[in-house]
Amino acid sequence: MARSAPYQPLLLRILHGVSGILAVGAFFTGFLVYNTFDGRFGKLPIPKFDPIQDLHGTLALCFLLLFPALAIYSFHAGKKRLIQPDSFQQLTQLGRPIWWVSLQRLANTLMLVASIFALVSGRMMKEEWLPTGELDHIWYYFHLLAWLVIGFCLAIHILMSAKVGGAPLLLSMFSWRFIPEDSPMVWYSRLQAWLINWNQNFPELISQWKNRYLFIKIVEGFVIFGVVAAFLLPVFFAAD
Repeated sequence: MARSAPYQPLLLRILHGVSGILAVGAFFTGFLVYNTFDGRFGKLPIPKFDPIQDLHGTLALCFLLLFPALAIYSFHAGKKRLIQPDSFQQLTQLGRPIWWVSLQRLANTLMLVASIFALVSGRMMKEEWLPTGELDHIWYYFHLLAWLVIGFCLAIHILMSAKVGGAPLLLSMFSWRFIPEDSPMVWYSRLQAWLINWNQNFPELISQWKNRYLFIKIVEGFVIFGVVAAFLLPVFFAAD
């Protein structure tokens, strides 16, 4: 029997779609930057495209601007898609359906961490390093490592989505259909209602956060710190 397409929240689809396009674009242009200016660990015979570094930087900057919203959604409304208290134990159940789900959750969580490393290290790099052959800077090596991890996690994310949900799940992320209560027309009123009841909602939010899995709280704190660092470090500290 064919599986029906699951409904995905519209905000998730928008954040996932836009950030996914930017992340994949930055990933492939990042490889082209490496292929053009480095190539020490292997390269492809691809014609050089001199503005590739500027294109990579533009995509990465757009991803940085969107990343805070993606992170907030991931750690709260999308928390079930991240690592859970029993995920490491479930990873021992090799080959079972829960193993595939847990592997995807681990990859999703690791991808958020790797994105922070990529964003911070990229922000701390100077444009002239690679074109002038300055390849031994620590920030560049951090950037390369983050690039590898993101690529690995992206592959797992896509493969596990196909394995767990099949074509219906993949197609549901590209659907523009939404239910009335998920309409963008009600987003502002829902936010306004939440803010009006701030005195009740904020303590509840804090209580929920305290009861969350310690590991994911550490990851969330690291990601928040990393976002702030990505914006502020280049302002106050010049890379060597």
